[in-house]
Amino acid sequence: MPTEGGNPQPTAPPAGSAKRALVGRLSWGLADQAASSISNFAVGIYVARSLGVTAFGVFSLAWVTYGVVLNVSRGLATDPLVVRFSGVPDASWRGAVARSTGTALGVGAAIGAACLVVGPALGGRVGPAFVCLGVMLPGLLLQDAWRFSFFAAGNGRKAFLNDVVWCVALVPAMIVAARVGSVASFVLAWGASAAVAAAYGCLQSGIRPRMTEARGWLREQRDLGYRYLVENVSLSGASQLRAYGLGAIVGVGAVGAVRGAELLMGPFLAVLMGLSLVTVPEAARVLRQSPHRLGKFCLLLGGGQAAAALLWGGSLLLLPNRLGDLVLGDVWHSASQLIAAITFSVAGAGLGTGAAAGLRALGAARRSLRSQLFASAAYVGGGLGGAAVAGTVGSAWGVAAATVSGSAVWWLHLRSALREHHQDSIPEVRTP
Repeated sequence: MPTEGGNPQPTAPPAGSAKRALVGRLSWGLADQAASSISNFAVGIYVARSLGVTAFGVFSLAWVTYGVVLNVSRGLATDPLVVRFSGVPDASWRGAVARSTGTALGVGAAIGAACLVVGPALGGRVGPAFVCLGVMLPGLLLQDAWRFSFFAAGNGRKAFLNDVVWCVALVPAMIVAARVGSVASFVLAWGASAAVAAAYGCLQSGIRPRMTEARGWLREQRDLGYRYLVENVSLSGASQLRAYGLGAIVGVGAVGAVRGAELLMGPFLAVLMGLSLVTVPEAARVLRQSPHRLGKFCLLLGGGQAAAALLWGGSLLLLPNRLGDLVLGDVWHSASQLIAAITFSVAGAGLGTGAAAGLRALGAARRSLRSQLFASAAYVGGGLGGAAVAGTVGSAWGVAAATVSGSAVWWLHLRSALREHHQDSIPEVRTP
């Protein structure tokens, strides 16, 4: 994000007014992420209880694949939209949204077609799940694109309502899927309810996605899109590689156990992801108004999230087995052994997000990309190396160690970037 170190420092608003404004900016981001995370949490819990640990592991493989594809779509379609078309005139925003959402649809159609080809070759339980995922990907990606489009327009309320529609549509879809009782039926139910919300997004905006202009959008945004693509996909791709590798080394049931433990962190992760919608703009605001406070702001941001993760994980360790069985069913026994490791992993990730926000605000794209690539490589290495040594538990602790190490790298790069920014600003301050 470009900075204006040579401009006069703007007058800071009164403390009370600034706090109220911050709360207002956070509100819709948190509300929207809460709705999105509640739907994801409900799907995970319901599927885990309905299918058991092995079938839930198959569903989780489809889930992490969707996560990778989602980050491809965001990098190419919606991240450039948010950067370049936030707060612009309505006509400009509408044209950009039509092309951006068309690009998201195109990504879903292209990768969905690949899933339709690969699925039958996989066979077993995994094959049908991937075929159904391929059918549902366009709707899933379009629904996510509407969320970011509305936030770019400063209308978080519409993003929230769109996710509420998805939550409501999930209820009958999950009931029907439970009667069928297969992994494929749950994937179809999950994707079909997202398609309902995607269609509602067209009504909310009055915009029709233009797939025919996707190529033009990619060409116009290539300076941002491909960089964001690498950053976004590196971590989600690492998660997918770890899931596939864990399934190959230990068994598909291990993937379900890890996913079950991650679901227990779901309420905290909802807050974490909701904050992520506004942390970079807030860091940029601190940089403009009080550059010397950016490091402290990032430390408070990351440290607060890490402390909250440790508190939440500690409370999960005290959860009675009876309640755990009620929430996760058969998955609880294997998932409960991973809570401590995943708590440290999430705490490390929370600490790193503070530094990541600072690097984005400083526009230090090269340092940000290096940090992300290191974190992704460490994640895969720790997860698979731990699995080879000590099975599912070893994989969880390997990921925890990798996440904490990755956080340290993020902070080292932020410290260097802050030093460079300070040195660059000194001549500007001294110039008459």
